[in-house]
Amino acid sequence: MSKEFSILVAEDDDGHYSLIRKNLYRMGFRSKIIRFVDGQEALDFLFCRGNGPHREKDRNYLLLLDIRMPKVDGIEVLRLVKGDPQLQSIPVIMLTTTDDDRAISQCRQLGCSDYVVKPLDNIHFVQAIHKVGLSLLLSVVEMSHIQEE
Repeated sequence: MSKEFSILVAEDDDGHYSLIRKNLYRMGFRSKIIRFVDGQEALDFLFCRGNGPHREKDRNYLLLLDIRMPKVDGIEVLRLVKGDPQLQSIPVIMLTTTDDDRAISQCRQLGCSDYVVKPLDNIHFVQAIHKVGLSLLLSVVEMSHIQEE
């Protein structure tokens, strides 16, 4: 039996977060969505630090991660998550306005599952979220397959 999973969204822009949440729901995702407004909040949750909520050991997580965030940027969050033996299996999808080739290459080298550039207009943004949704579905299938082995 597969574990439940939650979608973690590290996104400091309220409008982008609202579009992400709404479109994942429209695509049929009913998993719990947990939002972080900066990279430090995401790290505290994942590494079980501080007074806020912490990750549950018996739950799988999928992380949607923006690069440009306050306190700790997304590349550093990705580096720390993929460098930790307990967290490195968490699928991380970069969802960001940063389309710099060096950033894309760096994130791929660090182990992100996918890199999706957020367009500035809403119509293309919705299309990008659908791409993220497909990546999430693939990640869920992979997690289920790994758990069955």
